[in-house]
Amino acid sequence: MSTKDWLEKDYYKVLGVSSDAKPEEIKKAFRKLARQYHPDQNKQNPEAEEKFKEISEANSVLSDAEKRKEYDEARRLFGSGGFRFPRGGQGGVNPEDMFANFNSSDSGLGDLFGNLFGGGGAQRRGGRGPRRGADIEGEVTIDFADALAGAMVSMQTTSEVACDTCHGTGARPGTQPTVCRSCQGSGMQTAGSGGMFQISEPCRECRGRGMIVTDPCPTCGGSGRGQSRRTMQVRIPGGVTDGQKIRIKGKGGAGENSGAAGDLYVLVHVRSHPVFGRKGDHLTVNVPVTFVEAALGADIVVPTLDDGPVRLRIPAGTPNGRTFRVKGRGAKTRTGAGDLLATVEVQVPTHLSDEAQAALKAYATSAAEPDPRAAMLGWS
Repeated sequence: MSTKDWLEKDYYKVLGVSSDAKPEEIKKAFRKLARQYHPDQNKQNPEAEEKFKEISEANSVLSDAEKRKEYDEARRLFGSGGFRFPRGGQGGVNPEDMFANFNSSDSGLGDLFGNLFGGGGAQRRGGRGPRRGADIEGEVTIDFADALAGAMVSMQTTSEVACDTCHGTGARPGTQPTVCRSCQGSGMQTAGSGGMFQISEPCRECRGRGMIVTDPCPTCGGSGRGQSRRTMQVRIPGGVTDGQKIRIKGKGGAGENSGAAGDLYVLVHVRSHPVFGRKGDHLTVNVPVTFVEAALGADIVVPTLDDGPVRLRIPAGTPNGRTFRVKGRGAKTRTGAGDLLATVEVQVPTHLSDEAQAALKAYATSAAEPDPRAAMLGWS
């Protein structure tokens, strides 16, 4: 579990229990939510699947006495879900660096933060460890059909990489940076809090790098970083919706000191279709019918996206806005196919010949239909 998970998430709120809830209350709340959001009960609902993962994660912490104790300690020190960290690699403080040298003499908090952040400060004082690369974002626009079936698309991204001139050192070629005297190359400084523990923060002298550049690289100005623009092929999974963001692991910015690459987040835009709409795995279509077809009934032809037109029986007296379901003619998915939802739009004629007007008037006289608005207006 990451540092940010412990400090940013309110697991009690996720399960809907109080912070002093008893183990049996936590167990009961988890079982109730698990039944509600289990993927087997919500096969076509990705939001329910994410919710199920969230409550499972919360339960794994709160149902374990030791983990819950550590989690509660972190919340007391840094706030209940209110201590926020910037996304890794975006120039903000790395929480693992920030608390790497957290020390305690009496309370066991050193062990607490060693567990939370993947090891105690002693492991990191000898120098900077690997740093994860920055997450990057991009956008693609795809066709309606590709959103349903999935597609490979090309997209351009810009990310940070090591400078080609200085190879990431930040120093002019032929020179070398020197070890920072303030932090002895660790990139961190220890700051006292006035209490029983200390907190580490990025060194102000070297800005967390651990090295001082006296003769900076002319290309990157001493940062050791450059920008890389590249075109990559990205697989968009079938079933994606307009505005959905997809995470592609390891395709973001390069890490430092052999750190892992960041992730790529792709925002997907879907072009509208001139005929079809979408409701989950179902396709929607508005079907115009004539006044006569709606009144007398008719067999009409309705288009589908991939399989050619199908015939649909419109019964006599069909009202405007009625929706008919055609099984299995919707979006194709890995688990089957959705349905086609055809909604009738009755076309009222705007130009009638003299003969047509006479026929309608004769119909109105012979039918002697009651006023359809009588009940609405309270008439008897």
